[in-house]
Amino acid sequence: MRIHLSLLLACLLAGTLHGTVALAQTAPVPQVKVDATRDPVDKSYRKMLQGVQRFERDHALAPQAVLRFRLLPRQPGVDMTGVRLRIAGDTVSIPLPLAEDNSFAPVHNAQAAREDAVLIANRKATTMSWRAQVITPGLPPGTRRLGDLRLECRAGMDSGLISNDPEIISWLSSMLYSTDKVCSQPDGNYLFFAERPLFGVTLVHGERRLALPFSMLYAGGEQTPASLPYCDCQVLLDRTYYAPLWDASWPDDTLLEFTYMDEVGP
Repeated sequence: MRIHLSLLLACLLAGTLHGTVALAQTAPVPQVKVDATRDPVDKSYRKMLQGVQRFERDHALAPQAVLRFRLLPRQPGVDMTGVRLRIAGDTVSIPLPLAEDNSFAPVHNAQAAREDAVLIANRKATTMSWRAQVITPGLPPGTRRLGDLRLECRAGMDSGLISNDPEIISWLSSMLYSTDKVCSQPDGNYLFFAERPLFGVTLVHGERRLALPFSMLYAGGEQTPASLPYCDCQVLLDRTYYAPLWDASWPDDTLLEFTYMDEVGP
């Protein structure tokens, strides 16, 4: 479910006049423990494990795939070479080796989970995006499998891998978004990233083919200079696409074929 920043801000302003008062009368305000030494880009280790559990539970969507997580640039000029990542808790510090594409395999550590550890990268907040990565081996080059994307969305959402919006907006978004809404409804609009700038995406299953409309490319074509900083597609906008995760008429073995900008002649 895509909620524009302006709508979120309007909700917040309205809440100061009416909604927040009503909320305070019916439910206690959640207490949030903030560690000033932690960079806001950090991700919860416990949440990451929830994503792993979702992957294992719904593995039938992509039975040959494995789960990894990937770091992507979010802002122009971000150097993604030499990124270092670790799990940090009160008493544990576990380095996570990154592959050449800056992806890593999840690691199970009971002590880190007990300590509510975080995943810390040696980059500033808002400079990187995080995504789950579910890829069936042996696919043709320039393609993704729809079942992989369905599982990727569920694991990513349960892992809390969403845009690093200002804290209060993220808190409001967490009340409006859910894995089921985002990954199973037409207006869920979970963003995926291709490897290179996209010209088009085509769904293929047997003899059936369908080109995705422009509204499913480039984050829907609705980003503005004001809203773009709140999207983790900020520097990768030309690589983004939505997939029809909700449409059961396209089975899990459906392929998405990518046509890249550098493949199209002048």
